[in-house]
Amino acid sequence: MFVLLGASSVAADAAENGFSQQVTPSHGAARAIGEYSAGCLSGAKPLALDAPGYHVMHPSRLRYFGHPALLDFIRTLGRAAHAQKLSSVLIGDMSQPRGGRALGGHASHQTGLDVDIWYWTPKHGSHDALATDERENLKARSVLNGKSIAPAFALRVTALLQVTASDPRVTRVFVHPIIKRELCASVTGERAWLSKIRPWYGHDDHFHVRLACPSDSPDCTPQAPVPEGDGCGDALAFWFSDAAQADRKQGEHEYEAKVARAPQLPAACAKLLTE
Repeated sequence: MFVLLGASSVAADAAENGFSQQVTPSHGAARAIGEYSAGCLSGAKPLALDAPGYHVMHPSRLRYFGHPALLDFIRTLGRAAHAQKLSSVLIGDMSQPRGGRALGGHASHQTGLDVDIWYWTPKHGSHDALATDERENLKARSVLNGKSIAPAFALRVTALLQVTASDPRVTRVFVHPIIKRELCASVTGERAWLSKIRPWYGHDDHFHVRLACPSDSPDCTPQAPVPEGDGCGDALAFWFSDAAQADRKQGEHEYEAKVARAPQLPAACAKLLTE
């Protein structure tokens, strides 16, 4: 069956292709521009593939670029993981060299302020550089065992998420609803960091970290602050209700419709495709 694409679909595909075809960052100072799901990144910096406490995975995808604040956050997390003997963290998608929407990729990750981090790490937990075949072929793995976190991963998952959410630059950390529920039940003492742990569909094999707009990026559109409290009450219960499942199906349809429309990118983003 042939599908006739409307002008808006063609425009959306053109925008996606334009950013996906960029293999180098633009010149100039680093600036996050626009919204997390409708923006771009000027003056992006590449993250070193290996450093104490972390390794970048699947670099052939060219999604290891970000705003300097994101790179510093990842290096800080890697050092903390190393110090706490949590084994190296594996870094998934960040942003493309000039941000924007990736073909077949995320709706967000467009401004250089988002990163996916795997819960799982190889048993050898080496701080040495990974072999090329490991780096490109290893896949993220779920840490769930039915309706809970697998016992072998529980302590590491909790520690990584606490270190991550405690960083003042982090505004949200998206995790599977079951993982949020486990944290609500198990964390004692200081719980303020739990407010940043937000349940979202999927996210059982990685957690998605989002930084706040940096002070050097006046054209970055901030997301609304997270609600007050630890997020462990009725708001979390919703994610395990029949209403949540219906909401998810509706959301998927709305997302498909949104993708079919031309993205409303800031004018500054169009300029990045011509530099």
